[in-house]
Amino acid sequence: MINDILKDTENRMNLSIESLRTELSRIRTGKANISLLDGITVPYYGTPTPLNQVANISAPEPRLLTVQPWDKAIIGEIEKALQASDLGITPNNDGTVIRLPLPQLTQEVREDLAKQARKRGEDAKVSVRNIRRDANDQIKKLEKAKEIPEDDSKSGQDDVQKLTDDAIKQVDSVVAEKEKEVLEF
Repeated sequence: MINDILKDTENRMNLSIESLRTELSRIRTGKANISLLDGITVPYYGTPTPLNQVANISAPEPRLLTVQPWDKAIIGEIEKALQASDLGITPNNDGTVIRLPLPQLTQEVREDLAKQARKRGEDAKVSVRNIRRDANDQIKKLEKAKEIPEDDSKSGQDDVQKLTDDAIKQVDSVVAEKEKEVLEF
């Protein structure tokens, strides 16, 4: 029973870390990265559709993203969606391709982006701690129901704490890596 709880806890913590990685990939750095456009949806025949399902996205140069829609009729919708996004990039539309030139980041903007990364890291840590609390509650319920002895309960809670410590270290590592990427010129 405790092993099932530990496996579930570990899986949930890993999902939190993966979610953090996904969120951090959307924070722009000085280089063009197509994952910047992952969260953008475009109305396509009345249905909100992810941008990467209606267009080819590429990074032909280190400071440029291009979006080439498969259906030229929606190029205006794509441009509107890009302008409405919080990327802070002005799209250039030539009728067939939308170009997104990435401006040089100032030190102030870099520090703000690093701050955003740290905040998302703190959110991930809160998530990991909530998962720890849930696991410990499950173990305590088993002990209270006399399904496991007190010694097993204590060792299970210790194992949950070890998983938590490892997950927090991974979160710190992922955030530090992203901060380094954002702050380097």
